[in-house]
Amino acid sequence: MGQGEGDDYESEQLQQQDQEQQQQQQYYAQLQQHQQQQQQQQTQQQSSQQQQQPQQQQQQQQQQQQPLQNDSHSVILVTAGYDNTIRFWEALSGICSRTIKHPDSQVNRLCISPDKTILAAAGKKSETRERERNHSVRLYDINNPNENPFVVFGDHTGNITATGFHGEGRWMFTASEDGHLKIWDTRSGRNPPVLTRNFGNGAPINDAVMHANQGELVTCDQNGSVKIWDLAAHSCTHELVPEEGVAMRSVSVASDGSMMVAANNKGRVYVWRMSNTSSDNPEIVPITKFTAHNDYILRCLLSPDTKLLATCSADKTVKIWSTEEDFKLVLTLTGHQRWVWDCAFSADSAYLVTASSDHVSRLWELGQGETIRQYNGHHKAAVCVALNDLSIGYP
Repeated sequence: MGQGEGDDYESEQLQQQDQEQQQQQQYYAQLQQHQQQQQQQQTQQQSSQQQQQPQQQQQQQQQQQQPLQNDSHSVILVTAGYDNTIRFWEALSGICSRTIKHPDSQVNRLCISPDKTILAAAGKKSETRERERNHSVRLYDINNPNENPFVVFGDHTGNITATGFHGEGRWMFTASEDGHLKIWDTRSGRNPPVLTRNFGNGAPINDAVMHANQGELVTCDQNGSVKIWDLAAHSCTHELVPEEGVAMRSVSVASDGSMMVAANNKGRVYVWRMSNTSSDNPEIVPITKFTAHNDYILRCLLSPDTKLLATCSADKTVKIWSTEEDFKLVLTLTGHQRWVWDCAFSADSAYLVTASSDHVSRLWELGQGETIRQYNGHHKAAVCVALNDLSIGYP
């Protein structure tokens, strides 16, 4: 099931959103007033301490009090979807600061480069544009207001479902429903970049992620397989089939490379332990499996600190699971009115941003499981989100 089909499936339910516009304006006004009151209280409580501290230490404390600041150099938050637009948001205020038109293509995936200078947008071209049938990734300069991409590449014959950057920006990868995983050298400055690898998966790829070692990629596909690709060996080194004949929808690898999680169309989650050794055939051991939702899981994502797993579902909820407590359910995030397609953790794993077919993206505080911001502006389903709030360029 592709995203377009999923959107058609639920289209009969997509007719109850217009009245939220006025409510949303009232919400933002109340939110700004509340923030001002909080800032005044914090200033009074800390004034005596700040008088005894150097100015630099005071600034660090203020940054800790507001982990998602309205600073383009601190937080890059972007959403996109079926209305052919990409929207940049001020994370704290909820204001849309920039809109990029993405003509003739819905946007399926977004990715921000580690140095926060480039936004990659991957999508599916209109079927009416047969002369331009190649589906592509478009690269935008985040610091340049020009709406036009400075690089366009991909050369896929099917919907592009995943894209990402090497940790130091040396290359990018793309994965597609055409069954191919491709590696592109971005150091040459060529447009398009040089294609250096082209792996044939044999089935439509639904998701792909980078391993923490930067030398392997993990894919999951429509046939139900999870595969690990060794870039140095130019081959697939592992193939796992957790449930025969059930499409594997999403995959995530822990930031320390210790764990891999995959989720399928029946709402089930599979977890493996991955060895951190440098052997040619690292061990991959099943840890657990469980039913997370009674409907499609559209995205699974491990938090940067590896302590949490988020699962987004067609049942309109997002669930948070503790990896330290045998994947115990710790939160169910409710509020979205339609399918929840994507999510992104903050760098400190304390916040989660979600994107939904109800046209709205939400910022959740995971301590209490509450929505603290809403980002409203898309006119159709919002299906992808990218967040980079790291304080330095490269992790």
